[in-house]
Amino acid sequence: LQVLGFEVDTVNSVQFSNHTGYAHWKGQVLNSNELHELYEGLKLNKVNRYDYVLTGYTRDTSFLAMVVDIVQELKQQNSNLVYVCDPVMGDKWNGEGSMYVPKDLLPVYRDKVVPVADIITPNQFEAELLTGRKIHTEKEALEVMDMLHAMGPETVVITSSDLQAPLGNDYLIALGSHRKTTADGTKMTQRIRVESPKVDAVFVGTGDLFAAMLLAWTHKHPNNLKVACEKTVSAMQHVLQRTIKSAKAQAGEGNKPNSAQLELRMVQSKKDIENPEIIVKATVL
Repeated sequence: LQVLGFEVDTVNSVQFSNHTGYAHWKGQVLNSNELHELYEGLKLNKVNRYDYVLTGYTRDTSFLAMVVDIVQELKQQNSNLVYVCDPVMGDKWNGEGSMYVPKDLLPVYRDKVVPVADIITPNQFEAELLTGRKIHTEKEALEVMDMLHAMGPETVVITSSDLQAPLGNDYLIALGSHRKTTADGTKMTQRIRVESPKVDAVFVGTGDLFAAMLLAWTHKHPNNLKVACEKTVSAMQHVLQRTIKSAKAQAGEGNKPNSAQLELRMVQSKKDIENPEIIVKATVL
């Protein structure tokens, strides 16, 4: 976000030695009281006017509820504030979904967070959890996105899915839907499909990168989800390709790269993040 010209005030929901994709990690988790205290400090200095709020990985229900309170208060200050929420709850491995945060976060996301969010970026499994509906086809995915719109958000992007891609098995499908109300009150929905080449490795932090870049590119292209998603997914491809190439070189011929070698090459990808060459095109549905 900073590379793309945003002034960012960061609150670390966790202060860990490293991400949790490693065998071990140490550190602290911020609780809701501590979050509230930080926000109070901003408020006392009258520097709590924001254009955007972005949230990701959270493990605690009271923390999440506090986020909702803060977002609602910020929206009273600035009615144009856009809240981008990555509802990080779990994922699918070999077709089986499982949650990697406590299960009691789901009702908080569903009943409190999503209704105040403007943009959400769930993966397929998280979209299924939020709506209670399984997705087997693209048609069902679009219906699930409509259900998510009905809960509040104007923009829904399912960042990854196990749907069959028209381009073949080596591609991953993401789907986007943007619903806006025109001046005369009619609702317009723009829907897109993005197919990007699969990269054979498990990366950590791709969801965070995706949500941050989607925030930036929807800001720059507010009424063009197609272009925003093309830039976001293209930049992701550049970062992942650079990361896997570098990781394989470090691991050496025939060895599987480890967590440290698969750390996303963010700094090395600065130019691609700033101005991504479009290598993935979106299809308007």
